[in-house]
Amino acid sequence: MRIVFATDLSDANEAAIRSRTCLDCLDNIGVTEVHLVTVVPDNVTTGLPGMGAASDARQALQTQREVFEEAGFDVETHVARGTPHRRINGFADRLDADMVVIGSRGASPLENRLVGSTTRNVARTAVRPLLVERIAPPEADKAVVKEHLFEHVLFATDFSENAQQAFEYMPTLSGATKEIDLLHVTNSDTEIENAQSELDELAAEIERQMGIEAGTNVRRGDPVDEILAEEERVGATTTLLGTRGQSRLRRLLLGSVSEDIVARGHNNVLLVPPEMAQHR
Repeated sequence: MRIVFATDLSDANEAAIRSRTCLDCLDNIGVTEVHLVTVVPDNVTTGLPGMGAASDARQALQTQREVFEEAGFDVETHVARGTPHRRINGFADRLDADMVVIGSRGASPLENRLVGSTTRNVARTAVRPLLVERIAPPEADKAVVKEHLFEHVLFATDFSENAQQAFEYMPTLSGATKEIDLLHVTNSDTEIENAQSELDELAAEIERQMGIEAGTNVRRGDPVDEILAEEERVGATTTLLGTRGQSRLRRLLLGSVSEDIVARGHNNVLLVPPEMAQHR
């Protein structure tokens, strides 16, 4: 399994990489090849914050490369200039990556850092499954917000084709996942019974494919609020969602629910784009 790991070369990102949680979970889902990517935006003429030029970025990447290599991964490093989200997704498509991983600690005053707006733009235009890994705030005593990335997955579905794509990706996580919960959010009393029946069918499919008995729940209310509440209730470590991808006009159409979960949530988020985007 091949991944693109986007890094801004910050201390926070390096700490997340050094976390055995991150390394072990990637190994457990079958990752063997890591492509470390950092992007120097075109409007940066003096290099990344705290460094002199793009050549220094290559040197800085070496430290993070060694962390992955010591953990047994095959690693390649890439430094590019341009718009960060376009270059990251471009590498993922060109390298035929199975997943993109990007760390996020929320909004940043430094627009050139791979957090905040860049994370959101990578998510909006992703052509490959994207894991947004939550990096802990500076005052925290740990590197990442949730340990054991894929140990407990919350899959939120609206029963659309896009959600089905995400559901079909779930067995990829088998080596690391021990618990799964399924969620549907509705505002209709009449829909609850049918929704519960559909969730039960999905739960049965998970048990057949992964040998895991999945929990199910139907909640009423705003989808984003209820997904965030369910994350807390079940103690999920990663929330799995399908996305709408891009429109014909190539406007950014991540989908308001997925985008808000990335922007407002504190959980790791795994976004799976439509099949047409993954293989275009």
